[in-house]
Amino acid sequence: MTTILIVDDDVTFCLMLKKLLEKHQYQVTTVFSPKEVKRLIKLQFYDVVLTDLRMPDVSGMDLIRLVKHESPKTQTIMMTGYADISTAIQSIKQGAFNYIPKPFQPEEVLNMIRDALDAANQKSEVENPRINSRQNDFLDGSSKLSLHLKEYIGLVAPTQLSVLITGESGTGKEYIARSIHALSTRSHKPFVAVDCGAIPNELVASEFFGHVKGSFTGAIGDKTGHFEAANGGTLFLDEVGNLSYSTQIQLLRTLQEHLIKPVGSSREVPVDVRIIAATNENLQLAQEQGNFREDLFHRLNEFEIKAPPLRERQDDIMLFAQHFLGQANASLKKLVLGFKPEVEAVFKDYAWPGNLREMKNVVKRATLLTSGKLISLSEIPPELYNLQKKDDQFRLFNETNESELILKVLETAGYNKSRAARLLKIDRKTLYNKLKLYQIEVPEKK
Repeated sequence: MTTILIVDDDVTFCLMLKKLLEKHQYQVTTVFSPKEVKRLIKLQFYDVVLTDLRMPDVSGMDLIRLVKHESPKTQTIMMTGYADISTAIQSIKQGAFNYIPKPFQPEEVLNMIRDALDAANQKSEVENPRINSRQNDFLDGSSKLSLHLKEYIGLVAPTQLSVLITGESGTGKEYIARSIHALSTRSHKPFVAVDCGAIPNELVASEFFGHVKGSFTGAIGDKTGHFEAANGGTLFLDEVGNLSYSTQIQLLRTLQEHLIKPVGSSREVPVDVRIIAATNENLQLAQEQGNFREDLFHRLNEFEIKAPPLRERQDDIMLFAQHFLGQANASLKKLVLGFKPEVEAVFKDYAWPGNLREMKNVVKRATLLTSGKLISLSEIPPELYNLQKKDDQFRLFNETNESELILKVLETAGYNKSRAARLLKIDRKTLYNKLKLYQIEVPEKK
């Protein structure tokens, strides 16, 4: 939904304009004091800001400069009862899309807003037609780790190197992959994402390489595989460690020969695909266990990027929380302004085993539940602040003998996998992957 911020010290005028715009399905926020604008602009993105020219303390011209500095993609429209040519020229020079003199007719302001939105969309398509819309779900952090990550993305994107992205579940590995593709020379070609853990073994060859009609039971038509669909572009292999050994052999052959053969076909199809793979497993350990081919690992790992867990990005925690709050407000049609201090303290202290994905869900749920302007402890899951801090013996990370540690924690947790995952500060999916990797059999709970 399109978000609009109205800034005017005339309360009656603000509320009338708000009512008009909401009738046309816009999400509208009103501010009667220009001093509030900077805080709100940082809390969430607004598509359009409508601001009065003359207000106490801060002028509309100052607000235009502020909005353009804090949110360059926001379109600003100047409203003034003192309209003249010099004012119009000055406001546009400062970055305003246009100006509209008061009093104005409803259709005038509606048409101007539509024009501003159209202009913003056209500019976005010209400047960056390559960015996939899913990237809007994420935000670059400002911590040292986030800046280091951004630097690595910028370095490797223009090359043809295969990239291996490692990190826990929920750390934004697919976002990193999409960013690399968007900044690469292949950006005008497809980006195809594949969850390697979700493909049944008997269908792997068909999914990757395609098949012809009648090649097996259920093949009622020809199918284009992921490699052919991504030809010229990027193929993202998420959770690549879940591929079976036989599939790894087929994948390696394709990467070496740049040829695929659809199931049931005698023809070979040339493909030119850049591979970006991701995993939350230790592939080097998987090699030692004989579960992952060393030659495929080196083929995939021409350049490694580590997606840092959220708990190591303390400076980013509230930045991401505010970002997800803005998204939740837009999707739920609410206007929650922020978090109470005690919630911020919990967020900064919590380990976030599910990382960004978990935080996004927590914030969205809290936004739905809250009836006030700030999210309180009542709206966040109690497990975020009731779990006692565990000793370092329950930390998986940087341990050399993970399998023994997992067994110890499972025993402590009474073989309850959900509880064991919390003690290990990882999510259930990561625990299941590690149980599979180390071939750990979990006895049934009594």
